[in-house]
Amino acid sequence: MDSLFEPVANATGASIDQIKLIFCLLFSYPLGSVYIRLPLSRPEFKHIFSIGITFFYLVLVLQLYGGALQLLCSIAGTYYLTQKVQTSRMPWLVFIFTMGHLMINHIIRTFLAVGYETVEITGPQMVLTMKLTTFAWNVYDGRRAAEELDKWQTAQRVVDYPSMLEFMGYTLYFPGFLVGPFLTFNEYRALVSGSLYNAAEKREEDESRALANIPRRLVPRGRKRVAFRKMFIGLAFLGAYVTFYPEFNFHLTIDDVFEAKGWLARILFLQVCGFFERVKYYAVWTLTEGASIQTGLGFTGYTKTGGTSWEGAANVNIMNIEFAPNLKVLLDSWNMKTNVWLRECVYKRVTPKGKKPGFRSSLATFATSAFWHGIAPGYYISFFFFAFVQTTGRLARTYLRPVVLPANYVPRRDAPPPPQTTAKQIYDYLGTIITVSFMNYGAVPFMLLTIDDSFVAWNNVMWYGHFLVVGALVFFYCGGCIIIQEIQEVRLKEAGFKKQREELNRLVTSGSATPTTQSEAPTLPPLDEAMQELKKELRDKKES
Repeated sequence: MDSLFEPVANATGASIDQIKLIFCLLFSYPLGSVYIRLPLSRPEFKHIFSIGITFFYLVLVLQLYGGALQLLCSIAGTYYLTQKVQTSRMPWLVFIFTMGHLMINHIIRTFLAVGYETVEITGPQMVLTMKLTTFAWNVYDGRRAAEELDKWQTAQRVVDYPSMLEFMGYTLYFPGFLVGPFLTFNEYRALVSGSLYNAAEKREEDESRALANIPRRLVPRGRKRVAFRKMFIGLAFLGAYVTFYPEFNFHLTIDDVFEAKGWLARILFLQVCGFFERVKYYAVWTLTEGASIQTGLGFTGYTKTGGTSWEGAANVNIMNIEFAPNLKVLLDSWNMKTNVWLRECVYKRVTPKGKKPGFRSSLATFATSAFWHGIAPGYYISFFFFAFVQTTGRLARTYLRPVVLPANYVPRRDAPPPPQTTAKQIYDYLGTIITVSFMNYGAVPFMLLTIDDSFVAWNNVMWYGHFLVVGALVFFYCGGCIIIQEIQEVRLKEAGFKKQREELNRLVTSGSATPTTQSEAPTLPPLDEAMQELKKELRDKKES
């Protein structure tokens, strides 16, 4: 079958495996139209269809014969453990079993020096590992009392254990099997049964009653339009990757030609390279999102204007990444389904009952994410660097951000968005520039993988990311926090005095009351609340 893909590979300069992968993603679009037309009354048809297509991709197209057998072993082992082991150890046994298997293949891939241009089994296995471990926790939650569960656990708990056919249909769901997105078992069951569209069905019934000539539809309108828009966006990113990636990639940052450029030109070139390194992920994740939507997955309700929303299969928010105001927004928008998995199946689960997640939970989550990606040193260097960037971002948000906001603004969850003052806009613009530059700098080891290449590249851009992070941490931990606190307290007092004077002038002008002395004038509640919030945050920081 390789001969079918060789002409395209030669024309584009891509490897045959990469062309095969794109073929599988695009072929899933017409197959999705077939899948969604299979009768809801016969769910086994959809299970068998997904299983057959996935093995067609794995065995006939990608020729991963041994890999397909390995994945079947992981699926069968998880099905047995979740069914037979009734104790609280069950999810952890599944976690060790699946992650251990994945790590073995990561080690093999590393020692065989398999490059990115080769598609092998660890890619699909990473997605499958998320599915299997999440399923194990969902089954465990189904055996617990409902009052012990949070909102996500309650929604995703599995009470009715699936048949082997249904379980394989879930684990081998074809649009997202190769590169994601991962979905929970209840999401898959809702897709197959049609209950995903309950809200849409009610709306369609109401419209049918109002307009008798409009037939009822089970699947909401707009699915094809959104799916094919995602396909065209993915193909556009793919075209940009093929065209520009050879000229703009992180591997060029270790060349002598790059080192000979001026320091500003090197830093700017790194930013351009960072974008085109991300483009290939944008391409494949957008293509697979569209294919998933084509099968009916991803419906999330209706917009304010009455249109349908299909955000449930998204794995990346491109605009939030390229214009991220801070690292938290960036990380929450990148590989979003993996973030959900790490939060729900690691971060929360390692936290002792009755306690809030802390350093140990964060460390366990960091370690899991690193091992899940592989054993290349570059992964760990990047994660370690971003841990310090995240700490710096939290300090800036806690101490610097209040200074650019109105003094009486209290940043609570239910508070309205802060007013866009000039200082706030400058802060946001600088935040976006710094965040994106940190992202491009920190991602270098993630793509170059080796310690030597990573350090050479960082040295060629003068370690600017480290200087910025270390400089910020030194400032905050060596008196900067105290200075900012004093500035903010002065701002609060000045704002309070100003409001009091305005209130006194209003009372005198209106003649409705006798002015009091300044010391007797009441402090307005918003100012008092802002002062209390600030003092509480600073006190908590000192205690921690």
